[in-house]
Amino acid sequence: MASHRRPKQPSRARVTVLTTAAAAAVVLSANAANAAPGEKPSKDEVKAKVDKLYEEAEQATEKLDGAKDKQQKLQKEISTIQDNVARGQEDLNKLRDSLGSLATAQYRSGGIDPSVQLFLSSNPDDYLDKASTLDQLSSQQVEALKKIQDKQRELAQERAEASDKLKDLSATRAELARQKTAVQGKLADAQKLLNTLTAKEKAALDREQAQAASRATARVDLGNTGSASGRAAAAFAAAQSVIGSPYVYGASGPSSFDCSGLTSWAYAQAGVTIPRTSEAQANAGTRIYSESDLKVGDLVIFFGDYHHVGLYAGNGQVLHAPHTGAVVRYEAMSDMTFEFGVRI
Repeated sequence: MASHRRPKQPSRARVTVLTTAAAAAVVLSANAANAAPGEKPSKDEVKAKVDKLYEEAEQATEKLDGAKDKQQKLQKEISTIQDNVARGQEDLNKLRDSLGSLATAQYRSGGIDPSVQLFLSSNPDDYLDKASTLDQLSSQQVEALKKIQDKQRELAQERAEASDKLKDLSATRAELARQKTAVQGKLADAQKLLNTLTAKEKAALDREQAQAASRATARVDLGNTGSASGRAAAAFAAAQSVIGSPYVYGASGPSSFDCSGLTSWAYAQAGVTIPRTSEAQANAGTRIYSESDLKVGDLVIFFGDYHHVGLYAGNGQVLHAPHTGAVVRYEAMSDMTFEFGVRI
């Protein structure tokens, strides 16, 4: 039989909570409805956010470059070790073959001497550790056995070193993948922000950047660019020859560059090898902390973690590869946080 009891009424506290939640939902809906197009970030706000994302992308790019550099060095070291192991194994086989020949000669003459049997053992260390065994061997035989011992130890050491470097290489490749993902994520976020701008706003931004580059170029032309040393002057001239080349993260020339890719490539054209990353380049020469003491072609390091580098162009300007979406160009050093210069 159906129940006819009166339904239980909600408590006053529950009614209050429900009412508050409903009111909040109405407010949120109203806010969403009132988010007029005019309230979207302004062109300057978008630019500031995009610049920040580009800076974060460049930080990740320098770590990416460092991981790439380490990977290449590890691969070369591993290849060298593996070649050494292969040659060492050949030498060991020859030593064992020579002992085998001795054993064959003894066998033909009436049996293998127990001491020669020791030579053929897979683990001669056990025998060398026993003085009684050594007494049974001639000095020539002892010397031959020690050579095998030394070669075995050398090979074991090199194999262990190769194994460690292979593990390091695996970790480096994983770091490479992480940094690449980080860079791509920052750049994608920046592009999304740029896509919120109208065609008119994008054109205005392009004009502003072109005007800033033009002013920087004019200041370089007015400045004294004759104070560079031979190598620095050659490096600076090389960098000037690629003005207008696009920034591409991880690139080191000759047609595209990231910041440290440009500086390392430019100095390579002058016959000077410097490290690949901006952080390493910060320690590649004599530091110059006063901007007034800088000479054209000196490296200039920016930001506290040294994640950006360029070449001093004179008159307070830097020649650098700024960020994705930009090209190699002159820019005022005052637009960034200058840390110090480095004279190679």
